[in-house]
Amino acid sequence: MASRQASSLKNTRDAEDEGDPKRCMAQHTGPLRGPANESKRTQKTQSQGVEQQEAQLRVVGPDDGSSSEREGDVMLGGLFSLHDMVLEPDLSFNSKPAATRCTGFNFRTFRWMQTMMFAIEEINRDDNLLPNFTLGYKIYDSCSTPYQALRASMELMGGEGEGEGEGEGGSCRGMVPVVIGDGGSTLSLVVARFLGVFRVPQVSYFSSCACLSNKAEFPAFLRTMPSDFFQVDALVQLVQHFGWTWVGVVAGDDAYGHGGAQIFSEEVQKLGACVALHEIIPKNHAEGAMASIVARIRSSGAGVVLVFALEQDAGALFDEALRQGLTGGSMGFAIRRAVHIPGLQKFLLRLHPSSQDASKDPFIRPFWEEMFGCSLQGVGGVGGHGGKPLCSGSEDVGSVRNIYSDVSQLRISYNVYKAVYAIAHALQAMRSCETGRGLCPDTGVIQPWQLLHYLKQVEFSNSFGDETKFDVNGDPVAEYDLVNWQLGAEGQVEFVTVGRFDETISLGRKKLHIQETDIIWNGNQTTVPLSVCSRSCTPGTRRAIRPHFPICCFDCVVCAAGEMTNQTDAIECVRCLPEFWSNEEGTACVPKQVDFLSYGDTMGITLLSVALLGSFCTATVVLIFACHRASPIVRANNSELSFLLLFSLTLCFLCSLTFIGRPSEWSCMLRHTAFGITFVLCISCVLGKTIVVLMAFRATLPSSNVMKWFGLPQQRAFISLCTLVQVVICAVWLAVAPPTPRRLMTRESASVILLCDEGSALGFCLVLGYIGLLASLCLLLAFLARKLPDNFNEAKFITFSMLIFCAVWVAFVPAYVSSPGKYSTATEVFAILASSYGLLTCLFLPKCYIILLKPGKNNRKQLMAKSAPDKTL
Repeated sequence: MASRQASSLKNTRDAEDEGDPKRCMAQHTGPLRGPANESKRTQKTQSQGVEQQEAQLRVVGPDDGSSSEREGDVMLGGLFSLHDMVLEPDLSFNSKPAATRCTGFNFRTFRWMQTMMFAIEEINRDDNLLPNFTLGYKIYDSCSTPYQALRASMELMGGEGEGEGEGEGGSCRGMVPVVIGDGGSTLSLVVARFLGVFRVPQVSYFSSCACLSNKAEFPAFLRTMPSDFFQVDALVQLVQHFGWTWVGVVAGDDAYGHGGAQIFSEEVQKLGACVALHEIIPKNHAEGAMASIVARIRSSGAGVVLVFALEQDAGALFDEALRQGLTGGSMGFAIRRAVHIPGLQKFLLRLHPSSQDASKDPFIRPFWEEMFGCSLQGVGGVGGHGGKPLCSGSEDVGSVRNIYSDVSQLRISYNVYKAVYAIAHALQAMRSCETGRGLCPDTGVIQPWQLLHYLKQVEFSNSFGDETKFDVNGDPVAEYDLVNWQLGAEGQVEFVTVGRFDETISLGRKKLHIQETDIIWNGNQTTVPLSVCSRSCTPGTRRAIRPHFPICCFDCVVCAAGEMTNQTDAIECVRCLPEFWSNEEGTACVPKQVDFLSYGDTMGITLLSVALLGSFCTATVVLIFACHRASPIVRANNSELSFLLLFSLTLCFLCSLTFIGRPSEWSCMLRHTAFGITFVLCISCVLGKTIVVLMAFRATLPSSNVMKWFGLPQQRAFISLCTLVQVVICAVWLAVAPPTPRRLMTRESASVILLCDEGSALGFCLVLGYIGLLASLCLLLAFLARKLPDNFNEAKFITFSMLIFCAVWVAFVPAYVSSPGKYSTATEVFAILASSYGLLTCLFLPKCYIILLKPGKNNRKQLMAKSAPDKTL
């Protein structure tokens, strides 16, 4: 084993010196041309090293019979994954390892390969495109593995196949100037890095990874398949169109899956949507792993799952989902479909193992055996192989309905078709170059880097009216059909185009167009499925993010009072302006309700009733006193002052009505001035009575003439003087800063409070202070006269009335200051009514009691039983 390794290392060095395949790639760029002796010298050099190189080329060269070839002036390379996997040999190191074997024949990929052949033959028959010039091809099977794809691409670049190194056939063959393929992005990544070193253009028909648009890393890569970036853009707009904000992502474990899923996750989150789960499908499709993925899809709550995976990976996922009873409708973007390619189906059905093409195409045999489940053994076919019966030769490809012969959905096949025509048009441009207009390439020797230049400049419209061109990244125009999988009448799956995405549409216009009425969702429904973590918040509510959850998971919180939102899924509620308030639903700001102490509400009606009752009671007392004005008890209490006091009390009751109702400029000025003046008049009368009572008993002493100073004229003057002081205070108050209406608007209140602003706080305090001064003086004098020896002591009742009056107004001050809005006005009215009732009750109720119920005590003898000599008050 040691000697074998040493020999291998030596042979490698010899190959580098004499016949390294890489040197062939760098030196030969087309059909070998030059002197005959040079060709012979090259052949001789290769012949000398063939035995040493045989072991090495078995590693780098593809399996025997794995290429299909047709000669032409220019050979086009082709890479197609005709098989889905490779069976690795047993590396026991006890014997020479067997060659790797591909398995899992793919009819769909075989149709793509045949489409390339068809397009080349169609171009060769065309007298207008590349006249007198034929295209050939050399196509390899990359077996869906990067290793096999790299081996095939090295062979296309001039490497030697197994068993081709001896004799004259051992020369280093010329490389093809362009390669069509490979299909998968993972395979193309490997091939593109290799071909990019030599600037050999590669045109892929099915590689969509956005990473391949990086021209710094893949300078020679082009494709007729749109980049995943555009597909993701279409998917993001689809998610946005249907309002899905909670979507799952499942990706295959390859470049296409990882790249597409990553770009989608980033783009969809920019729109405010969230990825509910992100799962990777393992390549071995392990049962436990697949079951775990489906279980997580079920538990995520996502109603929509986007799958970025190749056909076999997606199929394994769907099979497991069906096994667990997780079903759903399917819809996705497919590259634009060719309506019909004339002659293609006939070309596909021409195949037969006995035809002339079968001898040149090693892929027809595995195709035939897989298609009909029979075996082709040698030329005549003796006995079956692997338990399969012998093929009869009468089998007809047209009698079998499968994906190979189905040309109703030509999408990738159409990409292959366009790739061939793009190369043909680039060759046409090279051959049509006019020498006088610049440097033109030597069309006798096609240099790959020159062909790459013309490929990048290709722009043409084919017979179907579709334009083919490449942008600066080598990407084509992105156009997709939105396809919906639907069950047909006979239970077969039909692919119905329900929309279209066109990336070429200019900004500002809608790129995605969907016929929603044509879509059939899961369960044969036409209603768009809902896929959200949280349902939308209705107007009047806002989103509240749940802690430790994605942004798409939230709770709906009702807007606070005074705030609103008329949008769905609002992030914040908007505070209403001070004069507005939110309606009950929280969806709009409406003008605040104007609130004041009105005659219509319960409080206003109650105060109005109490005030009118007080006025009525006062009028009743006036009537009683008027009817009994000659009685001793009325005459003893100075009937003139009594009637004046009753009149002022009536005004006090009535002035409280000015505080009820909508405030205006006149009502605000009237209510405070009327209150101040009437109460001073009332208290002045009580004070006058108190002074007269006190002085009358002092005048009983011999030779006392005090009462001449307290007669009726003096009493009238005293009351007028006291009242005049209040009038002056009110006049100055009104002149300087009168009370005015004010709108009290607070953001915390649902109403605008109308009230009267005092204007000058000093004026208001002087009015109240003056009333308090008179009441305090009256209370003091009445207290001094409380023990006078009358059987009916009026000073005692004046004392009680003043105590009530002062208590009410002392309590009024803090209550007024702390009461909000109209309640402060109600507090003031209550104080007026309470003090007025106190005066009326204490001063006149006892007298009315005697007049009406105890008339026997209403005589001079009873009144003066323990008093001094008779006097007239």
